[in-house]
Formats: sequence, C-alpha cells, structure tokens
Amino acid sequence: MRLKSPFLSLTLFLALLPTTGCLFRTRPVEDRYSKSPLQESTQQGLIDAINQQAEAISTLKATVDIDSSAGGMKKGHVTDYKEIRGYVLAKKPDELHMIGLMPFVRTTAFDMVSDGRDFKLWIPPKNKFVVGENQVATTNPDQPMESIRPQNIYEALLIRRIDPSNEIAVLENGYETMHDAKGHRVLQEDYELTVIKKSGEGWILERKIIFGRTDLKPHQQFIYTDDGKVATDARYAEYKDYNGVSFPSRIEIFRPQEEYDITLNILKLDINVPLRDDQFVLEQPAGAQVVHLERPQSTLVVPLEKQRPDHQ
Repeated sequence: MRLKSPFLSLTLFLALLPTTGCLFRTRPVEDRYSKSPLQESTQQGLIDAINQQAEAISTLKATVDIDSSAGGMKKGHVTDYKEIRGYVLAKKPDELHMIGLMPFVRTTAFDMVSDGRDFKLWIPPKNKFVVGENQVATTNPDQPMESIRPQNIYEALLIRRIDPSNEIAVLENGYETMHDAKGHRVLQEDYELTVIKKSGEGWILERKIIFGRTDLKPHQQFIYTDDGKVATDARYAEYKDYNGVSFPSRIEIFRPQEEYDITLNILKLDINVPLRDDQFVLEQPAGAQVVHLERPQSTLVVPLEKQRPDHQ
C-alpha cells in the first residue's frame, strides 16, 4: 500500500482550519506604534552627545523633592517615603553631598557625602553615622538607609562620558514602551547604546544608555555589575533648559539588588556654580553610633565616647 505524503496531510489540515471556528480566534493587537515624528542619529552622533553633555557640566547645585521606597520580594513588603525636601551638590570628578529633610518639621532625615571612593552617611532619626567605601555592600535588609551609596546617585545623576581609550559603544535599534494620552501602550523606536569596558585582559558589559527618538535625549541608563547584573536602573524625563544646558527635571533611580529606589524631582537647579571643598565635608556628630562597614558585623556599632582618639 502506498503511504500518503505527510506534507499532503499538513496542507489539507491547514486548508481546513478556517472552517473550524473552535480551533482559533482573532483578537485585536493591544500594542500600537507611536506616530510621533522621529529624529535620526548615528552611533558616533550619540557618543558625541553624551560626551558633550558630560563635559558641559562641572558642578551641580539642586533643590529637589524626594520620593523613595525600600523593600520588595526579598523583604516581603515595601515602605514608601514621600515629600522629603532635599539638597544636592555634585562636583566633578566624583564628589557628592546630599541632604534630605523630614516632611513638615524639616529636620534632617539623612546627610551623606562621598569623594567617589569613601562615603559618610548621617541618619539622625536612628542616631547612626555610617562610614565606609562605596563598594562595600550592606548585608542588613532591615536598614535600607544604610544601603544607599552617594556614588550610585552621582553616577545616575551625571551620565559619564564614553572614553574611547578603554570603552567601546555599540548601537542597537530597539523599542521603548510608552503610553498615549488615553493610557494605551504604544511602542516607539529608540536608540540603545551599549557600552563595554576593558577589564583586565577581557571586556565586560558596563552600561546601556537608551535615547528617545523624539528628542535624542537619554531616557534611561542601566549600570551593570562586573558579573552582568543590573546594579542601577536610572530613568530621565521632563528635560528643561538650565543655564543653557538641557537636563532632566525628573530622575528615577532604581537599585534592584538592594531593593530601594529614589526619585528626584528638581525644583531649582544651578549648573557650573562655584562650590567649595568644605561643602563636601561631613563631620561625625558627638554621641552618634558609628557604623564601620569594613568591620565584622559584631563590631559595626561603636558609641563615640568609647572610640580611641584615632577614630575621631
């Protein structure tokens, strides 16, 4: 007996599909493409835009409203902190000073400084003064404030230039999901600049900068750990002109590993104003409990009066 061709059987099956309504259904596509006019650029054009922006800003002085939250799946719940007034000072190459005030009473919620390598964090409500290196991780998820590193905020606030001597930038054409005036999701083409840096004898993924096609401005920046995990997810919106420099007036900083996020809504911004060295100094308050992150957990908290003079 001659066997039927499997291809003939498949053809007959596909031909019968439209006549059997129980096998399929048609539904509308939820996503739609944006109809906004798009601008064009090149890989080198986007690199030049990042570097020109980085070189245009040497100092930054801002008054901000801060919204933040701490917690997530690891902790099992999320705590929101709203309506914190803050002040931010930043100076190239790596210095940052940021102060947050409690709602209504305007007492200090936190005060932190960094020189790029080391940082100090004063938390008056807990009477804690945290000192250590920016790279030292905090292992206590119940103390989210101690997870904040000024350097992470600095890197999200001021996008670093792309250095051709030890970095390679690769361009990808992608899509970002947005919402129209009615709340419908729309897809809009974007440019994605992936930055790879030299590390030892090899190369590692360092960051990815996503540009909107309607304005060719950075809308998002991913900063990665050396093993390729997302360390920071920073989002930029509502660009305004400040002293001739276009800068986002809303910056959202997500830290998925530590499970906290900070949103800075800029109320006032001065760019390239003189800043003194003493504006980036934070003295240890008398009577504070000192947390040394580089020490074993059992000796982290040390009352000021019990410390040796060389710790003052």
